[in-house]
Amino acid sequence: MLNLVISVVPILLLIWMMTKKNALPSHIALPVTAAIIGALQLFYFGSDLTNLSANIIAGMLSAITPISIIAGAILLNRTIALSGAEDVIRQWLETISRNQVAQLMIIGWAFAFMIEGASGFGTPAAIAAPILVGLGFNPLKVAMLALVMNSVPVSFGAVGTPTWFGFGNLGLTDGDLLTTGRNSAFMHAIAAFVIPVLALRFVVSWQQIRRNMLFIQLSILACTIPYILFAQWNYEFPSLIGGAIGMAVSILLARFKVGLEEPETTADHAVSHIPFGQVVKAMSPTLMLIAILIVTRIQQLGIKGMLNDATPLFNLNLGFLGDLSVSQALIIKLSNILGTETAWAYKTLYVPALIPFFLVVLISIPVFKLPKTTVKRVFSETANRIKMPFVALVGALIMVKFMMMGGENSPIMTTGRAFSDLMGTNWQFFASYLGALGAFFSGSATVSNLTFGGIQQTIAHTVGLPETTILALQSVGGSMGNMVCINNIIAVSTILGIANKEGYIIKRTVVPMVLYGAIVAVVSLFI
Repeated sequence: MLNLVISVVPILLLIWMMTKKNALPSHIALPVTAAIIGALQLFYFGSDLTNLSANIIAGMLSAITPISIIAGAILLNRTIALSGAEDVIRQWLETISRNQVAQLMIIGWAFAFMIEGASGFGTPAAIAAPILVGLGFNPLKVAMLALVMNSVPVSFGAVGTPTWFGFGNLGLTDGDLLTTGRNSAFMHAIAAFVIPVLALRFVVSWQQIRRNMLFIQLSILACTIPYILFAQWNYEFPSLIGGAIGMAVSILLARFKVGLEEPETTADHAVSHIPFGQVVKAMSPTLMLIAILIVTRIQQLGIKGMLNDATPLFNLNLGFLGDLSVSQALIIKLSNILGTETAWAYKTLYVPALIPFFLVVLISIPVFKLPKTTVKRVFSETANRIKMPFVALVGALIMVKFMMMGGENSPIMTTGRAFSDLMGTNWQFFASYLGALGAFFSGSATVSNLTFGGIQQTIAHTVGLPETTILALQSVGGSMGNMVCINNIIAVSTILGIANKEGYIIKRTVVPMVLYGAIVAVVSLFI
């Protein structure tokens, strides 16, 4: 019993620190929690100091993967914004339809769906929300819509990072990861019949929603059908491809007014025509991003194998630090850290940072003829934005490493067994909410999966529930937790110039989040 209390108290403390009245930011709360768990490992659980230190090093190095992806996503976002391409995209989308529901579904749903699949990490809200505000929608209402809409695609956001990286420490086979992805895609798709509709209600009336319901559901299906189909054989592309197809179909539906009522015309609002060439140029970074991701992720094309080539290029002994190796595909690996079995690796060319984000940014600079001052601003703003997330991710990953130390007696295993004893086979009705809790305090579905994936796996094994179903519920939970995530709320509020409305937003977005969990719990019974 004491082991359980000692294991759970740091997590409860973390939740309290990040949700109390004067909440601590994640870049303080997560490292503090990691330090507390490290002290408990050392002085209560009796862990070896060398092993503890090795896990600190591995945790710090592991943060390079997500932070490099975040940096690349922000670089691209700032390039699109500061080049003027964002304004062109906004003006073009306005010419497609004046119907408010159509605009919200094309930009807030389908476009954000695609951007989440490509980059994730809050980028959809950063790009889509300002476009919607530019179209005349209320910033506070847009913030809530963006938070709720950006949930369905998140399990496969940033080319599947929450899945392949978030569950990367659990020893799953590629087949297990694929099945987990299939299950989560199916759960998300069923919930998607309801969730976007609830998101729309933040901005427009029920009457408008009812009058445009056919278009809404067709737009939803245009994203979720290819989303489910791609999830059958790949856990990187479902959101990216689903969003791209969904956006194209939604635009066509809006062009031909399928399922849409005629909007009221206003004489004082003239919509200027945007030349098609200008639109293509503005969309070129996003189109390049998608094309490069597809080419580098399809196994049959051969490039994926080249980027993952583990053939040694050279090896270097770093003494007590461990053994450093670099492969022909520039996979950097540090083995035997501090003489322990702890290891770390970074796939330089395959992690979607240098390729495609940084590459697309380098190509876009001459395409948009950006002056040196603008380029400097793009990189400086990116550097400023990633400082605190980097600290938070280091704290989160070290915390996860510490939670998993000790094998069968580790804090994560102890907590998992306690949950399984309490809930038994009924755990699947609550599993998604644990994932949502992880995203709530960490600000990331990926970190939620890193933090609670082990607990969910342990519970599944202990009570005899299907591992891949429970992990899918964890993944869906981490995604729906984006609706109430403090970090995301602060980020989108800052972008839209909203002050001191975090509590107001959470009180309203928590309702669709709770409903989401109930829907996927029922769906999980049929998997």
